[in-house]
Amino acid sequence: MAFVYLALAIVAEVVATSALKATDGFTRPGPSLVVVAGYVIAFYMLSLVLRTIPVGIAYAIWAGLGIVLVALVGVLAYGQRPDPPAVLGIGLIVTGVMVIQLFSRVSAH
Repeated sequence: MAFVYLALAIVAEVVATSALKATDGFTRPGPSLVVVAGYVIAFYMLSLVLRTIPVGIAYAIWAGLGIVLVALVGVLAYGQRPDPPAVLGIGLIVTGVMVIQLFSRVSAH
């Protein structure tokens, strides 16, 4: 169940982060509510994950996949095109998460 909770935490964080732009500095109530609710859900789910997965590993996966998904939302929803160095950096983050998952003894398998 830990990885289900982690997936839910990532989705909630991506939704909340993606809605930040729409809040217009928290002056718009609807998007602001989405942001607050998303982060509450994300951190609650992450707290459940930490019962079984080490914090460093859980956070690396959460942050790494969150970065990739938020960048994808930026492309699809806001027309923000990452340049080659940004794509390389995101690729390195994904590679780092994969190395942890595949080769680290600290990772929860």
